[in-house]
Amino acid sequence: MNQALNQYQPGEIASKIDEEIRALSLRNTPNVRAIRCKYSRMLKQSSPEFMLKLARSLFKDYGYRWVAYELLQGHRAAFEQIGEAELEEFGHGIDSWWTVDAFARTLSGPAWLNGQVPDELIQHWTHSDDLWWRRAALVSTVALNLRSHGGQGDVERTFKICRLLVDDHEDMVVKAMSWALRVLVIHDAEAVEGFLNDYDGVLAARVQREVRNKLITGLKNPSQKQNPPSR
Repeated sequence: MNQALNQYQPGEIASKIDEEIRALSLRNTPNVRAIRCKYSRMLKQSSPEFMLKLARSLFKDYGYRWVAYELLQGHRAAFEQIGEAELEEFGHGIDSWWTVDAFARTLSGPAWLNGQVPDELIQHWTHSDDLWWRRAALVSTVALNLRSHGGQGDVERTFKICRLLVDDHEDMVVKAMSWALRVLVIHDAEAVEGFLNDYDGVLAARVQREVRNKLITGLKNPSQKQNPPSR
């Protein structure tokens, strides 16, 4: 741990992070992330236990969900401690587009990719009465296939989750289904096309349209300016 911080407990450092965030003249994602990055550098030698306690304090005491997620993701030893119990803990309260995607892109997907949690956990989420956990299951597949996450393409596990939610037409789930399949296109376009054909009439029209657009043109919406891979 940085010498200047080694005298503090995790909760005290969480309080310092909170003070710095509240002192920002413009509290936006880049500025908050700059603070998070600074502390990630300063705490890189901290123990996994220390970082988990810090993340819990930021998450539970101050409501800094994605800051806590990124601190864990950026500390390899701490991230390697994440298992089923930690995902359930840090996923508690996901209730919106951004909370689900921050959780699934930063924690659950990468932990699944790394073999830290079993397939059965992600499959379990597909049966949840809570649409946000069902979305989290689909968004977790993105890490399996996104090269920037280290994904090499995992048709089998991606399709297993997609099949379990193929007839779920909740809007946020539909959008996640489209996203999951579009990210897989770069690895196995033929398999994705076969999936669309197999479930024609079952998949939401939006999924069929956006994924076929991706297959044919490389874009989700060819008539619009291309944006980064979207949800």
